[in-house]
Amino acid sequence: MGFLGAYLKYESLVSRKASRVCYRDRGNAPKTVTVYLCMLLLVLIKRTNDDRDLDMKLDCEPYYKTKFGAAYLGNSLELMADMSSESIDLICTSPPFALVRKKEYGNVDADEYVEWFKDYAAQFHRILKPTGSLVIDIGGSWIKGMPVRSLYHFELVVALCKPKEKGGLGFYLAQELYWYNPAKLPTPAEWVTVRRERVKDSVNTIWWLSKEPHPKANNRRVLKPYSDAMKNLLKNGYKPKVRPSGHDISDKFGNDRGGAIPPNIIDGRCSADKEEIGQPVLLQEVLFEDLVQPVNVISASNTASNDYYQRRCKEEGFKPHPARFPQALPEFVINLCTEPGDIVLEPFAGSNMTGRVAETLQRRWLAFEIDEDYIKSSKLRFEENASLVVEPPADLAPVASPNDDKNHQGVQLGLF
Repeated sequence: MGFLGAYLKYESLVSRKASRVCYRDRGNAPKTVTVYLCMLLLVLIKRTNDDRDLDMKLDCEPYYKTKFGAAYLGNSLELMADMSSESIDLICTSPPFALVRKKEYGNVDADEYVEWFKDYAAQFHRILKPTGSLVIDIGGSWIKGMPVRSLYHFELVVALCKPKEKGGLGFYLAQELYWYNPAKLPTPAEWVTVRRERVKDSVNTIWWLSKEPHPKANNRRVLKPYSDAMKNLLKNGYKPKVRPSGHDISDKFGNDRGGAIPPNIIDGRCSADKEEIGQPVLLQEVLFEDLVQPVNVISASNTASNDYYQRRCKEEGFKPHPARFPQALPEFVINLCTEPGDIVLEPFAGSNMTGRVAETLQRRWLAFEIDEDYIKSSKLRFEENASLVVEPPADLAPVASPNDDKNHQGVQLGLF
């Protein structure tokens, strides 16, 4: 039962009870009714929270849990089937790509990918709240034996966004985002490094989908620092004028709003001394001559956020996940689409970077992973001495944790 349903039910009850109290003891009615209303309000809040708790319980024990979330070993299709409808605020995931070369974590061929993904997408649509978002990081691929790109990731988003009456899933494409990864190898080698017919593919498309045209989002939570030029403009003022493009820029352009609205290219570079966008990056695995190859994108993203995870995997003898994305991706999406206390799901957890970022940003989270080696190693990200992959905002207020009950045995995890 949602808050509105609970409110209507108990509002009716309060009215009937209050009437009887006033009739029996008119002299003390105001005081008595006030106390009774307060008691019923506490019951209402508890019932509403209990309903939310029931919505999030899973009938299996988590592989591990943290202050704000839990990771489960199992098939995400089966786990999602046990979840209540409209219970998740954000699904942020990077499913296996349809690559030409097969990976150890399993990936489907491009011509089968859309049909394979539809079962997951149907569950995503069901468990997302009406204002929720589905964010999919998906890399492109090549047609085997030819220097020609596959269209599978475009076919996927078209299938997901077709109306249900036309055989689609009924999502909306809120916006496409892009992640530039300078650490990608120059593949396929035949077309990039041998014949030199193509440039290095260094970008992943990120589909931001929603159940309604206006999903929960606020770009004020992902503002970028102003450039030096903008700082000078704010300092010296701006004269309204019409730009060559025809846009009429008003004097409001000179208002200081705390930062610049970010572009849809995720930039996760850690160093303040950033190279020019698209600058080639030297990798140990790549020959020096490959540095001169141009890339097919106009912005850059790189991070060392996986260093601790890789080092600890090596020390413990664990197998690290081979396809980890940087913290900048879930950090951007979680800040944009959720608020503290909201619930984030990662159905293809891998090394669980999404859960680690959600934990720091005080979002409740669930992570599903089918491979026990990967979920075992992902626990290293939550060690007490693990370095934070993101810095929590200075104005982030404390949020009550769903897993603070020390007596809880874990079969049903707090709010989960």
